[in-house]
Amino acid sequence: MDGSWVRAMRSRLLAFGMLTALALVAHGGPVRAESGPAPYLDPRLSVEDRVEDLLDRMSLDDKLGQMTQPERRYVTPEEVTRYGIGSVLSSGGSAPTPNTPANWANMYDELQRAALAGTRPIPILYGVDAVHGHNNVVGATIFPHNIGLGAARDPALVRRIGAATAEEMAGTGVDWDFAPCLCVARDDRWGRTYESFGEVPELPTIMTTLIDGLQGHELGDPTSVLATAKHYVGDGGTEGGDDRGDTRIPEKALREIHLPPFQEAVKRGVGSVMVSYSSWNGLKMHQNRYLITDVLKNEFGFKGFVVSDYNGIDGIDGKHGFTKDEVAAAVNAGIDMAMVPAEWRRFIDYLRDAVKDGDVPMSRIDDANRRILTRKFQLGLFERPMADRSYLTTVGSAAHRRLARRAVAESQVLLKNKGDVLPLDDGDKVFVAGRSANDIGMQSGGWTITWQGAPGPTTPGTTILDGIRKAANRSATVTYSKDGVGIDKSYDAAIAVVGEKPYAEYHGDITGGMGLDDADLKTIHRLRAAGVPVVVVLVSGRPLDIARELPRWDALVASWLPGTQGEGVADVLYGDTAPSGRLPVTWMRDASQQPINKDDGKKPLFPFGYGLTYD
Repeated sequence: MDGSWVRAMRSRLLAFGMLTALALVAHGGPVRAESGPAPYLDPRLSVEDRVEDLLDRMSLDDKLGQMTQPERRYVTPEEVTRYGIGSVLSSGGSAPTPNTPANWANMYDELQRAALAGTRPIPILYGVDAVHGHNNVVGATIFPHNIGLGAARDPALVRRIGAATAEEMAGTGVDWDFAPCLCVARDDRWGRTYESFGEVPELPTIMTTLIDGLQGHELGDPTSVLATAKHYVGDGGTEGGDDRGDTRIPEKALREIHLPPFQEAVKRGVGSVMVSYSSWNGLKMHQNRYLITDVLKNEFGFKGFVVSDYNGIDGIDGKHGFTKDEVAAAVNAGIDMAMVPAEWRRFIDYLRDAVKDGDVPMSRIDDANRRILTRKFQLGLFERPMADRSYLTTVGSAAHRRLARRAVAESQVLLKNKGDVLPLDDGDKVFVAGRSANDIGMQSGGWTITWQGAPGPTTPGTTILDGIRKAANRSATVTYSKDGVGIDKSYDAAIAVVGEKPYAEYHGDITGGMGLDDADLKTIHRLRAAGVPVVVVLVSGRPLDIARELPRWDALVASWLPGTQGEGVADVLYGDTAPSGRLPVTWMRDASQQPINKDDGKKPLFPFGYGLTYD
């Protein structure tokens, strides 16, 4: 956008301290936003009064715009102004160029100015999947994925992680986090297993403290961001671990296993809830009025707003692209805001037609807007709409990285320690190998800078190898070979850091074997052939099928997906921190046991809750 347009878009400060007044509409002419300071702009009034005043002033098109969330690549600032868009998102990997914290703030402010330049200035919410830190931003602190935090079993730590994430988001302006994921992972073949805190409802339920960290003492705190409980509901229980599949269980089981974390999230005042792609007994969640409206909103008393998943409305009829009937079904089911990345104009047109044809009542449109606007007022966006750049210094700060390091150390699960090979002595001569030993991208997993994540130096951090070198005495020998070539019997121990390549969502679904690949097995074999103790550090988003190999390993540590602070892994390997993590999922004896869960009668390799420590 050219500079003259930006300058023309700048709003004036009214007496109540918010950006409004002169604007540019779509055809380019300056118009007055309001004839005078409207009551909804007065922060001295109650949120309820401000919402009602604003609703009374809004046209149908204004309200439809508030219910619409395009992806940043498919909407321009001019269109945000013209259509009165309520929210914009960055999907995984969708970032400004260059991808820097300051440039995120620039992007956010540009879109926010556009929203405030409309005939009725209403700030946008900007949403991202900050699921293990502000993970779309290069340089942000990347915390362990949820499965590791579930192993740590430390709700207070998780709350602090939420607060740190919120600080880093606040500096970039982003005010809505599509987290936490409160799914209960019941089948490790599922590609989103690592997004779950564990296989029993108690774990994600106690980890709803992340909401407290993100939202702060109350919405409107300086670093408060809107949290999202997702994916509602049952996505972790689909048949065969099929992402976006069907959870075929009776309502009693749904209420016992999958609903408790969401009920706790509502009690904590979570601001939004995202609906799951999956189905419950054949009915797509995006059209399930009973679970969205009757249970979530009415029975649980949820007062926030419900957002669809990315193009989630499209899948209601199982065909590509959404229809007017799908839009009506989703909104009538209780979805308040639609995440429609590219086809958002068609969504607005279909919803307008559905209202005019009587297929969606105006009361449903007003209810959705009331819920959305309430959260915007509570967040203080009408008073402080722009990025608070004073928090840019917190992005990837030393304090946040220390917190992440602690989280990594707490998440490590020691599964085997034959002959007390661990902890290592800081003077030991150590040989390190494996594809994940010296690779930030591998140890961080999916949802890191890009949607799927990627191997390589994708963002600043400390690799596990770097952490080992820092933990060892300066005079000690630490040798690294990615494939294990060069080891001999002179070493006191060998460490193989192996596991899964990064993935996200259905790309990580497994339909075949769940073992290590040939490259990793060959690396471990080379280490074993040297006749020195072998410690396997498994970097993965779920348990892998390793029972056949385990007898030939001296020690095994489940490291999960630790993020950018590999020192936390080394802290446990060298005994600076005793291992305290416990399995948040049952570890299968072989892949044919899937699904395998606590107390289901199957004999696992390691039971739920298992974890060793040092004497």
